[in-house]
This record gives sequence, C-alpha cells and structure tokens, in this order.
Amino acid sequence: MATARTVIIEAPGGPDALKLADLPLGDPGPGEIRIRHKAIGLNFIDVYHRSGLYKLSMPHAIGAEGAGVVEAVGDGVTHLKPGDRAAYAAMPPGSYSEARVMPAAQVCPLPDGVSFEQAAAAMLKGMTVNYLFRRVTPIAPGDRVLFHAAAGGVGSIACQWARAEGIELIGTAGSDEKCALARDSGAAHVINYRTEDFPTRVRELTEGRGVDVVMDGVGKDTFDASLDCLRPLGFMISFGNASGPVPPVDLLKLAAKGSLKLTRQTLFTHIADPDTCQQMAAELFEMIASGKVRIRIDQRVPLEQVAEAHRALESRATTGATVLTL
Repeated sequence: MATARTVIIEAPGGPDALKLADLPLGDPGPGEIRIRHKAIGLNFIDVYHRSGLYKLSMPHAIGAEGAGVVEAVGDGVTHLKPGDRAAYAAMPPGSYSEARVMPAAQVCPLPDGVSFEQAAAAMLKGMTVNYLFRRVTPIAPGDRVLFHAAAGGVGSIACQWARAEGIELIGTAGSDEKCALARDSGAAHVINYRTEDFPTRVRELTEGRGVDVVMDGVGKDTFDASLDCLRPLGFMISFGNASGPVPPVDLLKLAAKGSLKLTRQTLFTHIADPDTCQQMAAELFEMIASGKVRIRIDQRVPLEQVAEAHRALESRATTGATVLTL
C-alpha cells in the first residue's frame, strides 16, 4: 500500500511533539476523497490540538487546512472528481501530510483564479472572517469594529474585508511595524497595545461611545479590556485563545458594562452544513479573485520544519499567513 509523509502527535506537548511518519494511504470510501496536497495552511487551532487544549485521540495526525489535487473519490461524491483542484478547512485534523483520505463534504472546488498557496493560507482564516462579518450579528457599513491581532493571518484578511464592506475597523497589534501592516491592509485606525491602553484609545477614536463589535481571537490577555471598548448593547465575539483560554465569566459584569452580548464562536459549527460551507468558500474565492482581499503569505516553511513554524506562530513572530510547503 502507498504511504504519505504525515505529521502526527503521539501525546500533547510543545512543538517537539510533532513527529513525521509514513502512514498508509488507502482508497476513499463512501463520501470520501483522496487529495494530494500542494500547500498546507498553519493555524492556531493546530497549536491547540498539539498542546492538548483541544482534545484529540492519540496518536493523531494534525492540521486543519490544505489545498491540492483530488486523486480519487468515493461513492456518493458528486461535487468533485479526480483531477479537480480543491481546498478545505475541515475536521478531522490531518492536513500536515503529502496526501490523505478525508470526508468530501467540506472540500471545495478551487477556481483557477486562486492559487494552491493562496487557498491553503486562506480557507480557515478567510471563512473565519466571513462568518465574523456576515453570520454572527448584523454589521452594516459605517459600523465600528475592534479587531485584535490585526496584522496576523486572520487579521490581515479582516482589515481588507472590512474596508471592502465599508466597516470602520480599529486594529490592535504588538509593534509599530505590525500596526503599519494592519493599516496597509485596510484598518481605519491602529493601536499598539504594548505602548497604548487600547480601551482608552478606542474611546478617543469613537468620541467616547465605544465600538459596535469586538472580534477577539487572542483570549485571556485581551478579554476583560475588550468589554470596556463596547458601546451599550455592544457585541463581543470571542473566536480564539492565542494567549490562553478566557477564565469563567461573571454574567453580571456584562450587565454592569452596558447589557453587553457575548458569544464564543468556532468556524466548524458554521461549516458543518455542507451547502453553507460551499457557499462561504465561494464568497471567499470571489473576494480573492476580485482583488478586494489579497492573501499575504509572509512565511513559507518546509513540512519537515513544522516545529519551527509552530514556535514562530506561538511567539507572535509571524505576520500574515504561514504556508507549509512540500
């Protein structure tokens, strides 16, 4: 039987827990495809799986995002055929590999106008931005949004998406250089959270009112201060925990700060319905093909050096997206 080089973890741990192994590569069963990757995306959810914050059975392959060419399809798969270009952000993990067999429902046909690297860098991050701006709470042109880590992979797409839809995005980042990147991507205002108190600056930028929505993928380090940035009846969307999970929340605090609304979202709930997933991907590809969103790939790392890529991501030493190459 053919094999494929695949990154696995045998137990939760640091970057050194990532091991390269040759795993058997069989034929797809009903509702499955076999895809040979051309590029692989790197995301914080991969860190959460590796560290054990998000639980996996062990041993387990890792990686949630990839793009490549379909080699074979199982019974019942009608939206893809062998030879098709395709991309996905999907569970179960396993994209850190040369090739894999996986469920087909969340694998999306990739138009010719979007490259494999663009897709591998954009599927998870871009569909995350899609649901944040279009599927959680109504956000209209002119509304104000605070977005943390605005120079990162998700943030750089979010800045461009907001600009394209007429939304006033205030972005935070941890250095003047990253603030400049966020501004170049379309942030209306930027705040260096290491040198400025971001709730105070947000109040200044909004004439004391506060923003309509906070989008926070950082978690523990930014959560409490983010609540202080919201207008009365404002909406806090927590969608990640790059700095660690948010501690238990006192609901009375939401009342005291202006009857605030709070939700914890995950992409995989939104794309669980295959039709919704395909629609979200199509909307993302249109944004990329039209030039409204440019996918910035600032790091390219060989699959064999995946541990170094994880270290850089966790230390916030990256900007834009990181792609693992084969």
